[in-house]
Amino acid sequence: MKLDRRTFIELIVGFSAGAGGGFMATPVNWKLMDDMTIWSQELWPRYQLGGLKGSLPQQGKVTHADSVCNLCPGGCGITVRKVGDRATKIEGREGYPVNDGGICPLGAAGLQLLYGPWRIPSPLKRIGKRGSGNFEKISWDEAINEVVQKLGNLRQKGQSHTVACILGSDEGTVPRLFDRFLTAYGSPNFIRTASAEDTYELALGLMQGTTGSVGYDLERANFILSFGSGLIEGWGSPVRVIQAHSTWRSGDLKDRATVVQIEPRLSNTAAKADNWHPINPGTEAALALGLAHVIIKESLYNADFIGKHTFGFEDWSDSSGKTYMGFKRLVRTEYTPEAVAKITGLPAKKILTLARAFAKAKRPLAVWGRGKGTVSGSLYECMTVHALNALTGNINKPGGVSARPQVATRSWPEVERDATALSGSRRPRIDGAGSNRYPLTRYLPDRWSQVMNGGKAGAIQALLVHGADPYFTTLDSAAVAKAFDAIPFVVSFSTCLDETAYHADLILPNHHYLERWEDLPTPVGLQKPILGMLRPVVSPQFDTRHAGDVLMTIAKSMGGSVASAFPWDDYETLLKETMGDKWGSLEAAGYIVNEGYKPSAWSKAFGTPSGKFEFYITAFDQAGVKIGKDVGYLPHYEPVQPEGNPATYPLILIPTELMRLADGAVGNPPFCTKTLEETELKKNDLFVEVNPKTAADYGLSEGHHAMLETAKGKAKVLVHLFEGIMPGVIGIPKGLGHAAYDDYLAGKGVNANSLIGVVEDPVTGLSAAWGVRAKLTRV
Repeated sequence: MKLDRRTFIELIVGFSAGAGGGFMATPVNWKLMDDMTIWSQELWPRYQLGGLKGSLPQQGKVTHADSVCNLCPGGCGITVRKVGDRATKIEGREGYPVNDGGICPLGAAGLQLLYGPWRIPSPLKRIGKRGSGNFEKISWDEAINEVVQKLGNLRQKGQSHTVACILGSDEGTVPRLFDRFLTAYGSPNFIRTASAEDTYELALGLMQGTTGSVGYDLERANFILSFGSGLIEGWGSPVRVIQAHSTWRSGDLKDRATVVQIEPRLSNTAAKADNWHPINPGTEAALALGLAHVIIKESLYNADFIGKHTFGFEDWSDSSGKTYMGFKRLVRTEYTPEAVAKITGLPAKKILTLARAFAKAKRPLAVWGRGKGTVSGSLYECMTVHALNALTGNINKPGGVSARPQVATRSWPEVERDATALSGSRRPRIDGAGSNRYPLTRYLPDRWSQVMNGGKAGAIQALLVHGADPYFTTLDSAAVAKAFDAIPFVVSFSTCLDETAYHADLILPNHHYLERWEDLPTPVGLQKPILGMLRPVVSPQFDTRHAGDVLMTIAKSMGGSVASAFPWDDYETLLKETMGDKWGSLEAAGYIVNEGYKPSAWSKAFGTPSGKFEFYITAFDQAGVKIGKDVGYLPHYEPVQPEGNPATYPLILIPTELMRLADGAVGNPPFCTKTLEETELKKNDLFVEVNPKTAADYGLSEGHHAMLETAKGKAKVLVHLFEGIMPGVIGIPKGLGHAAYDDYLAGKGVNANSLIGVVEDPVTGLSAAWGVRAKLTRV
């Protein structure tokens, strides 16, 4: 059977019509998958595995093994089909609580990352100019000794605080090991890569006084109001959300859920919503407040929750008699539908209709986090959207939102730090998180490079990177490249030759996720705690080692208190001890889910200074956050101006994200790149989306070459006319523009991050903008 690009795209587009089974649920579709696997093997002339050069699997016993996918934050359960010890297919695992048999294109392509030419076969040391791709193979002993020597020298010089780690997550045993290493070594610089979680965790802490990640009960909501979230583009756990979308569409029209999408572009999520409301980029907070105005004015809010369990809704007075404005007066005064219409471009009548429909729904849910949730975003914007959930009383309720904890595991012994560790850990963080300027923020992942380039070039002397590709994914690529050049020693633990590994001095390759044990905590956005377990389903294909084992070997080789902080024999021993009495269930079933978990009742749910849900944020003063005006204590609209002079750059460039295009720590496999439309990528040329009216203003037509320029850089692109994007707005896909990997990905398209800079949130310091000002010139 021949599988061309169009056939496969039609296959993908059809996923949302299924009966909740997720992507690819029929034998026919899996036959197409088999054809694609054969295609991929024939495509790669360098494809080798155990002497099999591009050949089909040898005959042998067919078995199946269960594990968990970690290629994105979704954490889906998978079943791997094997012939002998060779994996031949990845399917979604039936009954797994996250995805129940479904799988996304990236997850299905995992074998290309296991057996493909991107794999790093052994420890490598750079021998040429950084970024030249010239490495030599070295032994594990040589590699570990070099790390120990470099880090040991820095510590002896009293420069332990100049070592930093960048990871893709801070949850799970492996990230905790890296954090523990820095604690024992003497550095405060553990950094997590950017995501919407950065901001939502802060919003939950400020408004609810809770710690934990946001959990959305999507499956039981009956009115989903999405503020730019790419619900079927890969937001949260992609397959879980797609299956929830099928649930929303099941039953008769009377019982179906309503889905409304707010964003300036007709994404797949918008196209499959009941209503799409395009608004001016960056005005989502204003719209949320306009909806709140109608809900409050017409008394459509949950009076019981607002009256008994919130603080700052009404005006209030302190002990001295000073009166402070409440949320109610703010939105009634400043955010009328007419005023909000002028800001957002959405007619006042539609604002009225939307507000009433949302508030009158039985289980309304407002969802925040633009695109796939890969950008931190504005704190006030997040808070205004979360305030809508509070107005309807849908906090900790079925079909609502909650602050979801993780599955509890055994704690580790406290690190006994020596004088060097104590001194180094007390030094300011390189990214400024937790400083007097940004006291609330734990990580500022887009800021460390800006700081280094701003006069602190020697602030990082050694950088360890695991589970992340900051060289590619961090905003303002030129600034990141400059910062990397200033770091004398970069160590990557990557499995594949990604951008960061390509620019590293030393690569200590981790096992592939199908070759190792590792716990995977609750995926992003899931409403109930779950702990999944990656397990080795095939033997290691190359001379790689588990990153946890490598890090512990480095620590033990350093001796002293650093070595004492790691009493375990190896990572697997640590993992079993940490899981405690849960290990037996995890080893047998591959996961644990707390089915009996229920969010706290309103009377016990909030740990704020007032003991209630806070519209007026009293924690700002307690944390020492400097708020310049009274309105700053309330969720409000504070425009985040995209970078660039409007006179020079009259257009707005926004990133667009696709299910078929990975744009995180993992490069897009050929399996997925093959499915890109001819209006997205043509050979190596990238298309940008432009409204026909805007194109006409600049003398551009379909397929024309144009120069796309921002304050951060410029790139030659092709023009795709798309009426689904607002006039004056340009859409650029994220995930292309790699220089690393190989010919099947390198050199294709443009890295959107090379054109978009950082606009800091005034309260958190996190990157708040979703786009940048730009101009298009025909060439």
